[in-house]
Amino acid sequence: MKNTIKFYTPIALSVLIFANCNAQKKANSNTIVLKNTSNIEVTQKAISIKRNQLSVNNQIGTYPILIYKNDTIPAQVNDLDGDGKWDELFIVTDFSPKEVKTTTLRWSDTDPKFSIKTSVRFGKREAKNLPVHPATDEVLMANQVHKKLGYQKYQTDGPSWENDKVGFRHYLDGRNSKDVFGKKIPAITPEDVGINSKGAVEDNYHVMYDWGRDIFPVGNSAGLGGFALLIDNKINRLGIIGSDTINNIEKTTFKIVSEGPVNSVLSYNYQNWEASGNKYQAQETTSIWPGMYGYKNTISVNGLKGKETLVIAYSNLNNQNPLQVINAGDFVCFILHDKLTYERQWILGTAVIVPKAVYKGYIEAPKTGKLTDSYLIKLSAKNNQQVSYYPIAGWELSADSNFKDSAYFTNYVTTLAKQLSAKIKVEVK
Repeated sequence: MKNTIKFYTPIALSVLIFANCNAQKKANSNTIVLKNTSNIEVTQKAISIKRNQLSVNNQIGTYPILIYKNDTIPAQVNDLDGDGKWDELFIVTDFSPKEVKTTTLRWSDTDPKFSIKTSVRFGKREAKNLPVHPATDEVLMANQVHKKLGYQKYQTDGPSWENDKVGFRHYLDGRNSKDVFGKKIPAITPEDVGINSKGAVEDNYHVMYDWGRDIFPVGNSAGLGGFALLIDNKINRLGIIGSDTINNIEKTTFKIVSEGPVNSVLSYNYQNWEASGNKYQAQETTSIWPGMYGYKNTISVNGLKGKETLVIAYSNLNNQNPLQVINAGDFVCFILHDKLTYERQWILGTAVIVPKAVYKGYIEAPKTGKLTDSYLIKLSAKNNQQVSYYPIAGWELSADSNFKDSAYFTNYVTTLAKQLSAKIKVEVK
């Protein structure tokens, strides 16, 4: 067959180039329609759009650019399973009641440099005389806990995470408690929180800085959002207390899954957790995004025999006021408001928002034992069934000084629960 050479007039050539550019642009974009199906206003709504919902075969560029009218909605992609390919497009945006947003998703090789509104910090040292270095993962064996080692291995006792409103930390050293950093400013806190100028671990965050400080006493509670199993009326803590030298979890694996401007995700895998003579496998995923005075925690347990109840720990240290339990949307809200901080110095509202579908009541923790000073929120559990809940903390010195008022904090929590219940319909064209 002879090769055929085609010649185009200048006008025809221009039309062809324009058509090719449009075709390329279309192949490199999606129209995404977001609809608030609820009758309420929803602020800072987190939306996950799965990769398989999008046309990414011809994805050109690394960074997602989501355009709505003349604005860009901050977005990022997350690789949740660690296979080197992103799994979800994550965005946070506001909706008026029943609002529909028609957006265009394009891809860019240039980082759009969205404002950084979430962060994870994790540092560790391999020996007492070595400096802390940043890390993204860790494996902790049962005999490597704080008391056994004789020194604190981790910056801030384990990973910390934050958004523009509030910060938290997880005691990875075997205790698995959740603590609260009160933030006075929206900026991300300094990288050297928890270490000194020589890179040694140092408790330098229980004093006030311009950004804030650690404000929450934990003791032998599991803090704000730790968890345990109730088996035959016995509380089985996930992990140990500070004076123990051996963990009840054979192997703990931690990983920073994602850290980005609008979402940071942490993962914990607890292998062979021994409780009441049985061994359980547990998984925990922590996710934080801007705008909310809290975070989302998702947990699942395998090895259940049918007699266990999952309990979410809710510290009541320093509390002298009644507990409020209020239904809101798809959730049950547990709310405390008092001088819940160290030495009852400041007013702090705390809450745990749990799904109504699995809620089974609550009890108070024993006065002695491995998990004390807490309300324990009971949830039904099935093997490998994921349960998500939301620990919340509103400090009177935060950006919203109204948190000093009890009624205001209660309204914030119940409104948030209703907003979390609001469903956003996602349609990709």
